[in-house]
Amino acid sequence: MGRKKYSKELKAQIALDAIKGQKTIAELASEYGVHANQIRIWKKQLLDAAPAAFLARKKIKMLRKKRLSEIICIKRLANCKSKLIG
Repeated sequence: MGRKKYSKELKAQIALDAIKGQKTIAELASEYGVHANQIRIWKKQLLDAAPAAFLARKKIKMLRKKRLSEIICIKRLANCKSKLIG
């Protein structure tokens, strides 16, 4: 008999429930049929990963801004080139 496998969605839901604190870890473990230590691990993983979600957005915004600047620069060069040729 192998280990139980849980979907990432279920892990996230259980970890969020643990973070909310409306039920104890023991209650959640009983409700979901998961060992309490496993819930603690998922909760810690979620809390540790949370800041990266905001950094990712900031980085995406920065990359979009950079890309837009590159596009503007390319358009200006193309415009100058067409003036020189035409």
